[in-house]
Amino acid sequence: MGMGYRLLVVDDQKGIRRLLQELFQREGFEVEVAADGMEAIELVKSGVPDVILMDMKMPRMNGLEASETILKMNQDVAIIMMTAYGEIEMMKKAVEVGVKKYITKPFDIIVLRDMVKETLARGFQAG
Repeated sequence: MGMGYRLLVVDDQKGIRRLLQELFQREGFEVEVAADGMEAIELVKSGVPDVILMDMKMPRMNGLEASETILKMNQDVAIIMMTAYGEIEMMKKAVEVGVKKYITKPFDIIVLRDMVKETLARGFQAG
């Protein structure tokens, strides 16, 4: 499924970045990682991924600010926000700026994998 699709994982926790990178590379995705929103924006400038897995709370620039900036650069990128339980107000704002989906931490990686695949299937259907 992942063949040729580009995925960007944005999370300030190195363990989560590594886990998701390994999972999606095994699925055939090209995976890039960023430790915060500013790093993510720089990576998007050099090539827009198909899907971005974006953590909400990060140093320097949070996921909401980064998502807003990235979606202004390219509104076709699908962003899935990874958020801690209880950040509902921030999620409402994220949806307003164009974030398509979110998953709460701690998440089941299989559920997240399926969410990414479903997002890609939907986004690339003709019609």
